[in-house]
Amino acid sequence: MTDIKIAVIRVRGSVRIKKEIIDTLNMLRLYNKNYCVVLNPTPQNIGMVNKVKDFVTYGEVEEGLFKELIGKRGEEYKGREKDSKGKIEYKRKYFEFDGKKYNKYFRLPPPRKGYERKGIKKPFSRGGALGNRREKINDLIRRMI
Repeated sequence: MTDIKIAVIRVRGSVRIKKEIIDTLNMLRLYNKNYCVVLNPTPQNIGMVNKVKDFVTYGEVEEGLFKELIGKRGEEYKGREKDSKGKIEYKRKYFEFDGKKYNKYFRLPPPRKGYERKGIKKPFSRGGALGNRREKINDLIRRMI
């Protein structure tokens, strides 16, 4: 786990959003506000994150903070691993960490002291909460744990 991971947090709800964007958020497992996923930076994942950049905030997460996030907010996967006939495996629904199986998403509370000064409709570069915040995503996740 020494490689770089990207943390993506959904900031805005789903009212008045195009169906394409909602489908992409669901593919990323960002079902509701304040859900967080940690992704590998593959071209497919980066493309999906760029498509929904007006509804999420993202950046590179530190490995120590990722372990803390799993420890405090990780939910154990309680679903099946195979179907009833034993032919289909459901390995994409969970990830393994220290021998336990966890859901790929984290449900987080809203951040303490809120999002940035200009709210959730402006990009991070202009003082808002949306888009790429690089290393500063770690501060936001710490406020949300």
